[in-house]
Amino acid sequence: MVTLTFKTRYKSQMVDITKEVTETIIKRGIKNGIATLFLPHSTAGLVIFENSDISLRREFLNSLNSLVIEKEYTHPNAPAHLKAGFLKNSLTLLVKDGQILLGRWQGIFLVELDGPRERTLFVKVTGGN
Repeated sequence: MVTLTFKTRYKSQMVDITKEVTETIIKRGIKNGIATLFLPHSTAGLVIFENSDISLRREFLNSLNSLVIEKEYTHPNAPAHLKAGFLKNSLTLLVKDGQILLGRWQGIFLVELDGPRERTLFVKVTGGN
């Protein structure tokens, strides 16, 4: 298992982590198999999302904001926890010929909802050659 660390810069943002995950798979030497990603945080999430139009990332975050009304909560960062509840904290990806199988316009994103923070991602690659 490999541990990756990402430092976010904003309260909410989408960080494209496709390159780092791909490099991790290549370094593990697995040609064909499965990559499992796990993000052990309750105010962030993982998504596979469109990676060519940056404006869609803002639309995604705005949509999460419309699902969770900003108001007084008993927990100080409740909105971030509630938004993260709509996301995943793990992904399972297929690996073929040393590459993650993604669609033409897809990327892997860490979605920060309570930053800036340092986030940890665990990557486990299994399979053969």
